[in-house]
Amino acid sequence: MSSVSIRGRRVRVATAGLAVTALTLAACGGSDDGGSGSGGGSGGGTLTIGTSDKITTIDPAGSYDNGSFAVMNQVFPFLMNTNYGSPDVEPDIAESAEFTAPTQYTVTLKPGLKWANGNDLTASDVKFTFDRMVAINDPNGPAALLANLESTEVVDDTTVVFNLKSENDQTFPQILSSPAGPIVDEDVFSATELTPDQEIVDGNAFHGPYTITNYDQNNLISYEAYPDYQGLLGAPATEQVNVKYYADSSNLKLDIEQGNIDVAFRSLSATDIEDLSGNEDVEVVEGPGGEIRYMVFNFNTQPFGATQPDADPAKAAAVRQAIAHLINREELAEQVYKGTYTPLYSHVADGLTGATEALREMYGDGNGGPDAERAAQVLQDAGVQTPVQLSLQYSNDHYGPSSGDEYALIKDQLESSGLFTVDLQTTEWVQYSEDRVADVYPAYQLGWFPDYSDADNYLSPFFLTENFLSNHYANQQVNDLILQQATTPDPAQRTALIEQIQQQVAQDLSTLPYLQGAQVAVVRTGVEGAADTLDASFKFRYGALSLSQG
Repeated sequence: MSSVSIRGRRVRVATAGLAVTALTLAACGGSDDGGSGSGGGSGGGTLTIGTSDKITTIDPAGSYDNGSFAVMNQVFPFLMNTNYGSPDVEPDIAESAEFTAPTQYTVTLKPGLKWANGNDLTASDVKFTFDRMVAINDPNGPAALLANLESTEVVDDTTVVFNLKSENDQTFPQILSSPAGPIVDEDVFSATELTPDQEIVDGNAFHGPYTITNYDQNNLISYEAYPDYQGLLGAPATEQVNVKYYADSSNLKLDIEQGNIDVAFRSLSATDIEDLSGNEDVEVVEGPGGEIRYMVFNFNTQPFGATQPDADPAKAAAVRQAIAHLINREELAEQVYKGTYTPLYSHVADGLTGATEALREMYGDGNGGPDAERAAQVLQDAGVQTPVQLSLQYSNDHYGPSSGDEYALIKDQLESSGLFTVDLQTTEWVQYSEDRVADVYPAYQLGWFPDYSDADNYLSPFFLTENFLSNHYANQQVNDLILQQATTPDPAQRTALIEQIQQQVAQDLSTLPYLQGAQVAVVRTGVEGAADTLDASFKFRYGALSLSQG
């Protein structure tokens, strides 16, 4: 998810000639034996978590960012989810989920489900959820992930069928666990527009491990365990959780040091984490990271872009390639992030099946380092006069306090070559998220937190013709290859397609990935469970956390 997170649109494809592999996911776990703290009910006490993340809205149809999704993961039910310690999806409030035909995915709910407000949670709510998300199609929402969904139909109170446009969609079960997947109460949410956060809270429209008892957006949220939650994760380990939101990460660091909060998760600076590693009162816990940092190019407004007076596709491509030749990833990783991020040379996060290092081979010195001579040559060959004037934007409050240092160093890397003059600007996230889809920024920073642990989640959102970046990139060959890999059941064939896509998008450079980070939480002594939730699902679930008493 971008930290706008969040992801892509799938367009209609023909459903001919593809073999079908039935995918049956038997019910597993649940309130009797699933997840940390299950079986014996929630533990007592109150845990306080601090974060500098920001919430856009807790209406699932209107946000596609990490801060908002963090709330949704605690309070909304999913048909499919990932258990602690696993990237693999399983039924959550569902009893079963399977392909019953090439383009039909059938989900059966557990019987007797109730929203926290007492309303019945039925297949009708499920249909309502997906119908409204597609209908609202908010530009900052995750409706893009549902582009392969033709329709949703109710069979009975506990059975729903998803009719898909393309056969054998290998990603659809995971999409049901993504930001497009939280189920909402049709008696509380509007069918045609976003529902205000306070109305959701007042309507007690929750059926997750927790409900929200107090909501002060981006200041303080209080959670209480929901005793009738029947999902995969089981009862939370802690009955009550408070989440405090910080405008300044230095205050977040100070409060975890002084014991005013029990857990700090997103986003301390690398220097703060390095410093806290030496504090005997806290523990720095790391987990696998699918997060990436990348630069986006707007194909209309970048230098020589399609809507510029001097529009020239060849010169525009040369500008993007020159930047790729000049970026020094190792310097960014070490100087700014103290090794908490590592260089990334792929559009797919390292460690996932199919990830290549096409960018390492194609740009710079061919071994991961920058090469100013190659950058100068590509600009000269395209007839681009230097220095190129580049407007570059970053968010000063969404990706942690090191973003300023990160982009100051990128500016220096570009300008020290003599090939660029960079106008570096910054905007707060709420405005930033609106401006970036309105062609305001020629080039800008984004981060990505995956919706699910599959290479497709680093391809479909960015490179389909209609993508969440709205940066006017379109390559029909890439579009078709992405659609093909998503419906290819043979693992080797699918991997080959994913590798081919990366080679092509590395040439086009609509985005330039450069760093990959780990998940990091800082906990006070006595806090347990952080390692359980810092897993390859990339979801931070509060129910895994507990605080020893005494």
